[in-house]
Amino acid sequence: MSSNLLLRNARIGLGGPLRDILITGGRVAAVRESVTDHLGEAVDLEGATVLPGLWDAHVHSAQWAQARRRIDLSGARSAREAADLMAANLPPSGEVIMGYGFRDALWPDEPDRGLLPEARPVVLISNDLHTVWFSGAALALVGLGGHPTGVLHEAEGYHALVALPAPPAELLDRWVATSTGAAAARGVTGMLDFELADNVTDWLRRHREQEVAVRVACSIPRAGLDEAIARGLRTGDVVAGSGGLLEVGPVKMFVDGSLNTRTAYCDDPYPGSGGRGRLETPLAELAEVMALAARHGLHPAVHAIGDLATSIALDAFERVGCPGRIEHAQLVRPADFGRFARPGLIAGVQPAHAPDDREVADTHWHGRTGRAYAYADLLAAGATLEIGSDAPVAPLDPWDGIASAVTRTDDERPPWHPEQAVPLRDALAAAARGRSTVRAGDPADLMILARDPSLLTPEELRRPEVLGTLMDGRWTHRPPLRLTKRPVD
Repeated sequence: MSSNLLLRNARIGLGGPLRDILITGGRVAAVRESVTDHLGEAVDLEGATVLPGLWDAHVHSAQWAQARRRIDLSGARSAREAADLMAANLPPSGEVIMGYGFRDALWPDEPDRGLLPEARPVVLISNDLHTVWFSGAALALVGLGGHPTGVLHEAEGYHALVALPAPPAELLDRWVATSTGAAAARGVTGMLDFELADNVTDWLRRHREQEVAVRVACSIPRAGLDEAIARGLRTGDVVAGSGGLLEVGPVKMFVDGSLNTRTAYCDDPYPGSGGRGRLETPLAELAEVMALAARHGLHPAVHAIGDLATSIALDAFERVGCPGRIEHAQLVRPADFGRFARPGLIAGVQPAHAPDDREVADTHWHGRTGRAYAYADLLAAGATLEIGSDAPVAPLDPWDGIASAVTRTDDERPPWHPEQAVPLRDALAAAARGRSTVRAGDPADLMILARDPSLLTPEELRRPEVLGTLMDGRWTHRPPLRLTKRPVD
């Protein structure tokens, strides 16, 4: 922690005034025209913009750290092409080789174990994390050698991945810590980790043994609810021994699957299949588990993507009457938008998915996409939004989500349902846990930008120049030769 730091000539917020920012003991002590009573480091920002640090409100930390080291399958246009990419990158040894990022919703052929080398342990993970595709040797490693296709969905796939030989904990911790440094370079000061693990224990170990650059809210998998209750964990509490940098997060529960896997639970059937997706947790069971968590001070975070799943999640919150989160809410019934305005409910959304999924949504949710990824309608209805990436489904970079929320595109294509675009100020607040400007008394979790984001083009908004990031009053990103003199916008 930096005990005393003065940032001079900082542009406060979007189009705001020039002020000095005094940081003491990890908090913003003062924001005023001139600070003279100062001892310690002083940095002249010369008109650079200071905003609250960003939070990525939906991350799978270990999967993101590993995905950065896996074979990229995002460009595969068929199952055969994905299999060929894996075959071209097989190492000489017999270790498990993993690929990540395939999207099979529009492929002309089907994934199958027969396309992969039978004797080599090969695993392919879909971009949405809801489908995994195993070779014969990889199936044998997890006790599923007789599986007919090697293609596993939802919980079956999650359990199979967990059963694979894992990297040594020390190595994985180092990869995760490195990824937090990369996040800090994008202005990130915190994240909500939804890894399917004992996140409280894992992050305590990382903070002891690694250089971690962000705060972490540590979610609890539904399977770990009883243990969390026994440990006395409560959502929002600071984790003992973390120096105030870790907090207990919500309990993750699933109503349905995903769009790309066609397991999102919807009112209308998917074209050509007759199926409406997969219901993972019926309403009565969901409400019962939510009520158990709430009685012990643990807030639920309910995964719901299809419109029927989202409605079930809202029904459960109304039945239990507790605070919590609905994660994704990608397709919403027209009558359900207003139900998101209930006190204590947060809609955890991932705007970068909208341009990624638009073709799949146009195909499988045809005629309903006006209420898909409908962030403007959610805001207008009074919902509280928090932006996440769902990394590794999208990069751990909130600017990707901010720009997608504002522009409704991420390339040369015209905006997709531009009526659902949100103002930049709202997008920034949703990516910073509701903080929209820098105020005295706030934690000193700040980012310093070369230019005011409101002056940037859409492409520049996706990749702004981050001159520095402070978390708890200490520098977590401060490149050499930064903060040099520049014109004031």
